[in-house]
Amino acid sequence: MRGDPRIDAYIARQADFARPILIHIRALVHAAAPDISEAVKWGMPFFTYKDQNLCSMAAFKGHAAFGFWHDKVGRDDARQGAMGQFGKIMQLNDLPSDTEIVALLTQAMALIDAGDRPRAGAKQAREPLPVHPAFADAIAADPAAAAVWAAFPPGKLRDYCEWINDAKSDSTRERRIGQAVEWIAQGKGRNWKYQR
Repeated sequence: MRGDPRIDAYIARQADFARPILIHIRALVHAAAPDISEAVKWGMPFFTYKDQNLCSMAAFKGHAAFGFWHDKVGRDDARQGAMGQFGKIMQLNDLPSDTEIVALLTQAMALIDAGDRPRAGAKQAREPLPVHPAFADAIAADPAAAAVWAAFPPGKLRDYCEWINDAKSDSTRERRIGQAVEWIAQGKGRNWKYQR
């Protein structure tokens, strides 16, 4: 196994519930093939095969995520607003069986071996998310934010709308709206902290 010490550190700093999930995924990925390497991309652990992205994992405040890079691998039926193909993973039992994961890893490696490139087809258009009325009003009230918002590509609009719309309470939504308008006025996307 060609391990990356940055992934050891990433796992070590995660919440108690997430560490066993990440450790299990990592071991399973490496058991699938000796040619799989590790890397850190976009601030999260990635596994590569023949210098191409194979899959990734991540941990968040309340869940972990795992997914394959190639769009022909995995399933999206359990996504439920989470990154990766397997939805929000909060315990080991939320993962598919080891047999299913190994089969998907084998499929992903076979696609790389065959020279099949991920995300090569036309992207499917996604319906725009509704802009929360309070968010729309806050953007309109700030001319700099309104100008940037009008020029943002659909992905950046969606990122902000998801963040605002997913707030569980009014106070959280208000706090997020204030932060969003400030970042938008500066020309920053929702995930600007993770961009290089």
